[in-house]
Amino acid sequence: MRIMFVGDSMTIGSAGDFTWRYRMWQHLNATFDGPYRIVGPRRTLHDPAGDAPTSHAYADPAFPEDARRHLAGWGEGWLHMAPLIGDAVRRHDADTLLVSLGLIDLGFYTDADQTADNVREFVAAARAAAPHIRMVLMPVIPNVRATADAAFAAQCERFNELLAKTVADLSTPRSPLLLASEPAGWRTAHATYDGTHPSEHGERLLAGAFAEALHQAWGVGGPYHLAAPAPEPVPAP
Repeated sequence: MRIMFVGDSMTIGSAGDFTWRYRMWQHLNATFDGPYRIVGPRRTLHDPAGDAPTSHAYADPAFPEDARRHLAGWGEGWLHMAPLIGDAVRRHDADTLLVSLGLIDLGFYTDADQTADNVREFVAAARAAAPHIRMVLMPVIPNVRATADAAFAAQCERFNELLAKTVADLSTPRSPLLLASEPAGWRTAHATYDGTHPSEHGERLLAGAFAEALHQAWGVGGPYHLAAPAPEPVPAP
């Protein structure tokens, strides 16, 4: 099994993060008895100081170099990954994609319908490189902007509806697609550190959502167990 993480800033992570990729690696090591490898063309985190993907400062320095591989980028979405995925799958012989994209597209680049078109291009390119590839796709998790911008919130909702339809339309026995569930218990105040990017608790929730999809649909690994509870709200003074 050769897994590639594909995503935006929530997946690449920033200097000092563990990342949900790390949480997923921990989970697979603990529950999956089959051989697997994490693959992809990139290994680094985003460095805020230089605004570039150049940091190696993972929160756990023992996170192995090979397990750090991914195809994720700060500010990159379906629009950016669709032209890259075919070559990445081909070069790294990926057979399973765990994909979390869309928020950046809707926020800056494309509307819901255009973004859904890019999902279809992405799937087609991945399959051209590996006809038996399987994918787990995460819906857009609305961030803090959606609480104040009704139009943006509506685009997130519209895209998630289109993503569900796309998964249903394109999934085949030869190349199955799964729609992951939005992480249970996701509350922006606790699951993110800035209204968008996952906190340590949010990393676990994201990893858990992908892990549950893999386990329930394909028998990969076991149920995901959160290593820590959500932090309790701090009462106002």
